[in-house]
Amino acid sequence: MRPELYEQMARLQAQHWWFVARRQNLAVVIATLGLDAQSRILEIGCGPGGNLAMLSAFGQLQAMEYDASAVAHARAQGVCEVLPGGLPEPVPFANGQFDLVCMLDVLEHVQADGAALERVLGLLKPGGSLLITVPAYQWLWSAHDEGHGHFRRYTAGTLRTLARTAGFEWVRGGYFNTLLFPLIALARGAQRLKGTQDSDEAAAGSDVRMPGRFVNAVLQGIFGLERRVLGHWFFPAGTSVIALLRRPGDTVVR
Repeated sequence: MRPELYEQMARLQAQHWWFVARRQNLAVVIATLGLDAQSRILEIGCGPGGNLAMLSAFGQLQAMEYDASAVAHARAQGVCEVLPGGLPEPVPFANGQFDLVCMLDVLEHVQADGAALERVLGLLKPGGSLLITVPAYQWLWSAHDEGHGHFRRYTAGTLRTLARTAGFEWVRGGYFNTLLFPLIALARGAQRLKGTQDSDEAAAGSDVRMPGRFVNAVLQGIFGLERRVLGHWFFPAGTSVIALLRRPGDTVVR
């Protein structure tokens, strides 16, 4: 990912509707796992640390991140230990020690995604869980994906096949960011018709912008409504794939 985009994320992650509502939605999903204060949690690819405070509420948190500037931002949050590392290597943690690993819009940045999932499987205790999100549908590909260093987008089906091949049990999976999906799909289609490569978005490598206060609140409210169902059910379509996976073995849920 382009270095300046980490700086953009650091500026926006506390207030931008997508980051705020996504944290709210993911917290509801994690709450279903029944973790306790002694549970060990790892966020892989934590970026500038926007999820760390939320994740730390569920157990003993550690994190890793590939980009040095993002590591510095994440450490500045003062929430947990943040170590440099990447997938499939280098991983600065021993195998078999985590109850939950979170990879939140990370796997699409890894060229060897199958090998990455195999490496993550080893980090989990038997029965431990992986919460993973990735961008959905290759037909939504845009300059945003290119600027962020994505190798691909996924469907729930392609992620399920990849996860099972890596050795995971598929607990449940589907999509989220569904209520805004039609609007986002239309916007991406319009960008193609106008010629995205000539747009400001192509130059910036990102379509993430801070909207006005009212629009930001409305979008956050719409996306955040999904938390009412995500604890029990994932959607059949959306702009992001979400899945709960498990390392085979005795359950660690308490």
